[in-house]
Amino acid sequence: MAYHLEGRLLEVCDCRVLCPCWIGEDPDNGTCDSVLAYRFDAGRIDGVDVTGRTIALVAHIPGNILAGNFRVAVYVDDKASDEQQQALVDLYSGKLGGPVAELAKLVGEVVSVERTSITFDVQGGRGTLRVGEVSYAELEPYVGADGSTTTLSNTIFSTVPGAPVFVGKATRYWSKHAALGHDLDLTGHNALQSTFVFDC
Repeated sequence: MAYHLEGRLLEVCDCRVLCPCWIGEDPDNGTCDSVLAYRFDAGRIDGVDVTGRTIALVAHIPGNILAGNFRVAVYVDDKASDEQQQALVDLYSGKLGGPVAELAKLVGEVVSVERTSITFDVQGGRGTLRVGEVSYAELEPYVGADGSTTTLSNTIFSTVPGAPVFVGKATRYWSKHAALGHDLDLTGHNALQSTFVFDC
């Protein structure tokens, strides 16, 4: 087995709630600028233990998400060893196949791969994500009439293939990345969370 990973996703973008990309429609602004991060609570990639590590993708999506051609900056948390970083980069470049490769095949250009401090924190359903000095978001979920978290599943696109996502909004989202055209400082836009298991 190339990898077995259990973890959580935090994702935010500049689309309004709910991001139309997930159902295959064009993004609200014609393009979509996002940041998403995967925290691995347990798992191995080709024998390398990546428990406790985080990888973040800061992305510019130039049109309909299904057309691909994403431009992406990859950030690996600065606590990762060289071996862990290489395993994570191999995984998210699609080299190892499986569900993660479904996302990787939509990437047209990786503009950079760097290490930086990444804060990934979820408390009581509320999340905080910081990727160095590049992106920051505060996320909170929507809840249904019964008090349970509003869930989205069986979508044509997903950053966590096979897993449900919890719909929410970002009470704050800023992202500054000149190479990707990010210059954002927003409130009340799309946010998603998930708990996933990836096997390949």
